[in-house]
Amino acid sequence: MSPSDPDVTPTPPRDRRAAPPQRGVVPLPVDASAPAPPLGPDSLVRYSGEAPMGGWRRGVYTVTRGRMNPGPSPAQVARQQMIQAIRRPLPGVRRVAVASIKGGVGKTTVSACLGLALAENRGDRVVALDANPDAGTLADRLTGDTSVTVRDLLAGIEQATTIHDLDRFTSLAGRLRVLASEQDPAAGESFSRAEYEAVCRLVGRFANILITDSGTGLVHSAMEGTLALADSLVVVGSPTVDGANRASKTLDWLHGHGFAALAEQSVVVLSCDRWSRDVDRDLVRRHFESRTRAVVELPFDPHLAYGGRVHLGALRPETIDAVLLLGARIADGFDG
Repeated sequence: MSPSDPDVTPTPPRDRRAAPPQRGVVPLPVDASAPAPPLGPDSLVRYSGEAPMGGWRRGVYTVTRGRMNPGPSPAQVARQQMIQAIRRPLPGVRRVAVASIKGGVGKTTVSACLGLALAENRGDRVVALDANPDAGTLADRLTGDTSVTVRDLLAGIEQATTIHDLDRFTSLAGRLRVLASEQDPAAGESFSRAEYEAVCRLVGRFANILITDSGTGLVHSAMEGTLALADSLVVVGSPTVDGANRASKTLDWLHGHGFAALAEQSVVVLSCDRWSRDVDRDLVRRHFESRTRAVVELPFDPHLAYGGRVHLGALRPETIDAVLLLGARIADGFDG
């Protein structure tokens, strides 16, 4: 048959235009010039939120294999915020002194906990120095190694030119480098301000944070150098009559000897391993809040009370939170 045959209906040419959209479907505009979205872990994986770490939230998350995520608890969120504060970028070297006019209030414990918290949650180098002239116990509490001391470092300080040279005089507690004090009290008395400053210069070349456990008293030569070079100060006391009074007298002494600004920007730690119901703890806290930048209460913890090696993982959750809060408050001062 020919195309002109009246019984044959010619096939209409195919309409090459886009078919009309289906009912209820709105076509999306296509921008051919727009770049393709990048492919990576953040774009390919659906993020369902941070997994809860404990409690009923963790139970729901585990039972449902992550399909139901109640999210982190307020306590977990607060802890993450403190860790982020601890990780604040640090412009240069910061020296943190831990001091008190009174012995036996927990300065070494606070120094150890603060050093561990900063070292384990930051990516830079943190050194804890025991500047106690009376055979300090900081290295005992952290590494148990006192075979090499600050006196050995001073003897070889001229030859210490690299981080590996510094490492020969320190021991490690996790990521924290620990520089032990001289264990012979007679030799320790000769640890002078000039020697302390020489140690600070060396440590400052290879580390970012130096925490100094200053020992008892405020008038020995090394303590003069500690306060003169300190960028941040932690004053340790306790919520007892004598512990609170001594911490307050420490602030008074600092104001009277040219360290008023350091005192006003200090952080007070109230070590609560000793306390009494007869002492108004709220009044003690308000007193130091009015005089300093922040107050942190370190609760009683059996792991700290027995006086042995300090491990963050062995602390109670509330103690870990207090230690992280202390680290965050110190890091808050890195900008100033």
